[in-house]
Amino acid sequence: MGEGGPLAGVVVLDLSRALAGPHAAMMLGDLGARVVKVEQPGTGDDTRGWGPPFVGPDDEPVSTYFLSCNRNKESIELDLKSEDGRTQLTRLVRASDVLVENFRPGVLDRLGFSVERLHELNPRLVVCSISGFGHDGPEGGRAGYDQIAQGEAGLMSITGSSAAEPTKVGVPIGDLLAGLHGAYGTLSALYEREHTGRGRVVRTSLLSSIVGVHAFQGTRYTVAGEVPRPIGNHHPSIAPYGAFACGEEMLQVAVASEGQWAKFAGLLGLDAEDPRFARNADRVANRDALTGLIEAVLATGDRDEWLKRIGAIGVPCGAIRTIDQVYEWEQTRSQGLLLEVDHPVLGPIELPGPPVRFDAHPGEAAAGRVGHRPPPGLGEHNESVRAWLDELDAGRG
Repeated sequence: MGEGGPLAGVVVLDLSRALAGPHAAMMLGDLGARVVKVEQPGTGDDTRGWGPPFVGPDDEPVSTYFLSCNRNKESIELDLKSEDGRTQLTRLVRASDVLVENFRPGVLDRLGFSVERLHELNPRLVVCSISGFGHDGPEGGRAGYDQIAQGEAGLMSITGSSAAEPTKVGVPIGDLLAGLHGAYGTLSALYEREHTGRGRVVRTSLLSSIVGVHAFQGTRYTVAGEVPRPIGNHHPSIAPYGAFACGEEMLQVAVASEGQWAKFAGLLGLDAEDPRFARNADRVANRDALTGLIEAVLATGDRDEWLKRIGAIGVPCGAIRTIDQVYEWEQTRSQGLLLEVDHPVLGPIELPGPPVRFDAHPGEAAAGRVGHRPPPGLGEHNESVRAWLDELDAGRG
């Protein structure tokens, strides 16, 4: 549970599993909300078994996948098909501000917790519901897994080196985007509740989250009638903008204006007024020829030296780092993107941190930082959560 932060005092009931829902709930926890994660007795969230890699002792292995999306949470085991499980869930619903779930459409209804029932129990409850392809429509009941959604939502068709080899993104981007969209929708509903006094249902899906970030690739089709195709590590509408061989290594350059093109061409000794390359549209049309000329010049020097020279003229450029290099990079660490927490089994560990920071108000310490807690062990908070609910019931008494 995050200590302090903008959502201090907000209680989130996390009924989700795998990645999209847990990511949404974790984002709310990062902002200071108290997040109570309900897990299946004995097995817990599916991701507790996703690996390798597993770390820790052989008799208590911990999935690094689970660690990635469950910090700042408390874990309670409940069998939602049992009388006790439903009783405890009812108490949790009454005590919560937000409920996050990513069951297949209809599952909560069959458990006796339809939207109508949830709002009977707690009219102020904001329900964040994440599905694979939407809660309604001709295919609304489909199960949603990230790679399936990446394919169905068109993302794989524009990713990779060619149309013959559609490629998924290297992280479960559909799940992560759905979690992000679910969290921002939830925050909007919490703000609205301050004026109306009532919660509402916030819905998103893997499908909608991917289609929602098609950006210019979407309007290429909806407005211009073009069907985008993958072109590897180069921008489909801007050139030169992408990854270029530099001897045995690679670097990236983003020339996004005619002024930058004049500077970049001058640095490399290319003719900026060459009719093939004079305007961006010309450079896009003659991309292969331009790439060959650029890589021939880059091959004459050292990559790091080229990065210094290109950066010095104000043209955006960069290396292509491996994941270990990213986390060892001082700039990454300076942005609070690594957290150290004390895990009950593993001891002190580092986790990728939240992407949002808050400056302090005058007089505040620690620049508005939220204290973070490690992902919980399965059922670690069984007793403490029940005791908290007992206190609430006694107070209502």
